[in-house]
Order: sequence, then structure tokens, then C-alpha cells
Amino acid sequence: MFKKKPLKKIDRYVFFRLLGITLFVLLVLVFIFIVLDFSEHSEDFTDKGATFAQIFGVYYWNYIPEIIRLIIPVAVFVACLYLTGQMSERLEITALKAAGVSLYRLLLPFLIFALIMTAIISFLDAFIIPNANEKRIAFESKYIQGKSKQVDRNQIFRQESDHTIFKINYFNSNENVGYRVDVVTFKGDSISRSMFAQRMRWRPKRNLWKLEDIDKRIYTPLGYKQVHVDSVDTTLNIYPRDLARTTSDIYQLTYPEAQNYIKSLERSGAGNVGLPKVQLYGRYAYPFSIIVVIIVGFALASVRRKGGKAFYIAAGLIVSFLYLVLMKVIEPFGGKGEISPWLAAVLPHVFFLLVGLGILINARK
Repeated sequence: MFKKKPLKKIDRYVFFRLLGITLFVLLVLVFIFIVLDFSEHSEDFTDKGATFAQIFGVYYWNYIPEIIRLIIPVAVFVACLYLTGQMSERLEITALKAAGVSLYRLLLPFLIFALIMTAIISFLDAFIIPNANEKRIAFESKYIQGKSKQVDRNQIFRQESDHTIFKINYFNSNENVGYRVDVVTFKGDSISRSMFAQRMRWRPKRNLWKLEDIDKRIYTPLGYKQVHVDSVDTTLNIYPRDLARTTSDIYQLTYPEAQNYIKSLERSGAGNVGLPKVQLYGRYAYPFSIIVVIIVGFALASVRRKGGKAFYIAAGLIVSFLYLVLMKVIEPFGGKGEISPWLAAVLPHVFFLLVGLGILINARK
């Protein structure tokens, strides 16, 4: 049997080799991503007048945290396949098993590394990356066409309270101005008051709305009374972000902010709430894919296979591709409410975790 000290040396060796390979792969993938992205959008940058300092000092500098979040599972997977495959080809794993070290014990330093990376990425995604995403997306909306899709633009309905419904015919998200606004207030089953405003303008310094050119109708059993008001300031349970939603909103908010954002959408009666829910739950679950790919990678590469490095490269590409495809295929079903948003977010990870555990259990011990 191995003594504790030699085994701890092996644990340290595995941990720091994984760290070194992961960092190297990350640097390579980030560089490739930036080169490809720049080649795709260089004309947009030139046409819109973005300077070199803005492109690399604002856009890509704030894009790198999100790139790292997206590709870290791939980098860890490649590192795991490479290191485990190398140990397998050199018969190091065979020697350790012959010395009485189980395959599950060999997996321990890999899992410790995966857990640490998962915790780090979860923290960054919860509190650090959203701020960088906000700056990046603001740059994209200014210099790159078609990067962020607005969910609502025309004929927007919102429930401001239990008794009041807003209809905004058009909302300009750049100026935070709504046009041709109808407001209906109910008392029981009857309309008690209606109001039509030509504009509703957000005043950020005072954190309220300014309604302009207003015609009010107050209903009574005998008819209604009509009143015209030039303008009025009012606070509402509706905010510009509730009206100018885009598909990237969730990625610009911290976890607590995203939770409050979804609650405000539900409270205001907004549609398509399933999409931001899937996106938020996906953010919760995504870091745990690091643990999944570590188990899958170790299970695949811990046994010597025909083809050597070619097999590990092919397996890595296939698993990464299928993983990504499964996440993208299931996400719309959760967004449309056909399955639970939470299930849509976690199902791909659970599926590949079961695959990895199955391969590991059936591997030669």
C-alpha cells in the first residue's frame, strides 16, 4: 500500500499540473476567440469610429471575463484528458492501481481542483462578471449591430398594480421614453378611471416617471368627467429595464439583482419570463459543468485505449460539442414553458454527469 506522503505528492502533482495546463489552454482559447471576434467585427468598429483604445481597452478587456466563464469547462476538460491520458500512456495509473490505490482515490485531486474552480467561477459570475458584461454590452449596442435583441418594443402591456394596467404603444430604450400610453384602473369588475398620455419619460435623477400631455377620464354611475393635465411626475412599479428588455439583461446583473429583476417582471405581468429564468438558472448550474467534465474526462482517459492522443482529442471534441448542443437545444423549451426552466438549465449537466459516472464505474479498477 502507498504511504500517505507519496500519495500526497501525487495529489499535489496532479493539482498543479491541471492548473498549469488549464491556464495554458485558457490563454490559447482566449487569444483565438479574440482574433476570430475581431476579424468578424472589424468592419463594424471601423464604420462606427471605435478607436483602438476603445476596442481593446473597453470592449475586449471587459469581454475576457465572460470568455473565461464560457470556455473554462472546455479548458479544464482538455487539461484533464491530456494529463490523465499521459499518466495512462506512461502506465503510471496502472502502477498506482497495482500498488493498491483505487481509481476513485486517484480521482480525488481532480475533484478537488474542479470544486475550487467551480467556486471561483461561481463567485466571479455572481458578483464580478456582470459589471464587465454591462460595459461590454453597452459598447456592442453602440458599435456592433444586431448583438443584443430587444424582447419588447411595441404594444407593451404591464400590470403596475392589482388594479392598474399600462399599455405602451412604443418604447424608445435609448431615451427611456414611452409613447402613446394608455392606463386603465379598475374597481372591482368595472373601470373607475382611464388615462391617455402622449409620452412617459424616465427621470433617473429623481427615480420617477414624467407623464406628459395627459387626458384623464374619471367614471361615475352617471357618466365620466374628462380632465386634461400638461404633465405630472409619478412613481410606478415599472422601471425602464422592465420595458426595454433584451436577451442579454440577465448576464449584466448579479445573482441578487437578477432574482429581483425576474420578480419585478412577474409582478408587472410581463410575458416571456421563462427565458430570463432559464438564463439565470443556467448561470447557477454552468460552473458545476467543470465537475462534470472532470469526471467524464478522467473516466475516458484513465484506461489506455487504442488511438492514444488521437482518441482523447476526438473524445474531447465530441463530448464538448454534444454538451453545448444539448444545452442550446433544451434552453428554448424552458424559455417557452414547455418544461420547467430549472429542469432546462440542469438537465444537460445531470445527463453528462450520469454518463461520466457510468463510464467510471465500468472502467477497469
